[in-house]
Amino acid sequence: MLQQTTVTAVIPYYSRWIKAFPNVESVAAAPLQKILRLWQGLGYYARAKNIYKAAKLIYRTFSGKIPDSPEGLSKLPGFGPYTTGAVLSIAFGKRIPIIDANVRRVMMRYLALRGFADTRHDKTISRFLEKVFPQNDASSFNQALMELGALVCRSRAPLCLSCPMKKSCLAYQKGIQEIIPKPKKVFTRDVHAVVAIIKNDGKFFIQKRDSTGLFADLWEFPGGKIEKGESEKSALKREVKEELGVGVLSARYFTRVQHYYTEFKAHLSVYACDVTPLPETDATHRWVSRNDLQKFPMPSGSAKIVESLRK
Repeated sequence: MLQQTTVTAVIPYYSRWIKAFPNVESVAAAPLQKILRLWQGLGYYARAKNIYKAAKLIYRTFSGKIPDSPEGLSKLPGFGPYTTGAVLSIAFGKRIPIIDANVRRVMMRYLALRGFADTRHDKTISRFLEKVFPQNDASSFNQALMELGALVCRSRAPLCLSCPMKKSCLAYQKGIQEIIPKPKKVFTRDVHAVVAIIKNDGKFFIQKRDSTGLFADLWEFPGGKIEKGESEKSALKREVKEELGVGVLSARYFTRVQHYYTEFKAHLSVYACDVTPLPETDATHRWVSRNDLQKFPMPSGSAKIVESLRK
């Protein structure tokens, strides 16, 4: 959960997860939809799927016990160098340096390594950490470096005067800590889309996305991107026809939703629609009651629409 996500954001999700899944066996035995539903809002859903696949493999191959070796962990989905090192050092006390975004930033400043904060610096950082790594308590050492980066050696406005490493930090000595690492240009594109709320006999129509690609295996309301030159209602009729093979008789404005994703900002124009004929159901198309909508894992933008419907 902590990959690409802050501790503050993770804590409530972690608490709910542990309550629902107290051990590896309970994760392995759960349906994927329950896994994704508990993960809803954290983003990067491939992480949830990797946990699910890894749990099944741990249960089948390792008798339900998480491996305590690099060789064993490397067989699990989602276990790259960082996750493998983190588990081995923090859970098993192995003397292995780990490099996450916070550690990378701290060490780039400490060693005055210029450039973007990417993996090209990791070999230099690893060589240095191996020289200073303590013989005991690897867990505390690694976690201390991560916390130093999260709380003191921050990406913006680092608190250098409070840093216990400032006397030997080369970036601080040279006064270049504000330009290390080199800031990345942030580009967020706007995506404008329409969403159809189709209701019949007290139930709402939702559909499941493909198992690959953006928001894989999540559920959503019908709709899609507005093409250049299209009006919202024209786009709505086209999308509903293309996705469901039904026609829109009328469309009434319901709400607008905005949500920031990693690479884009979604602007969703939501309409309550009357259609003919009613769309058919199958494994990936369902009629769901208002209360049951919250049981289905959805992208955050769609989840906001559900909240509006529940209110």
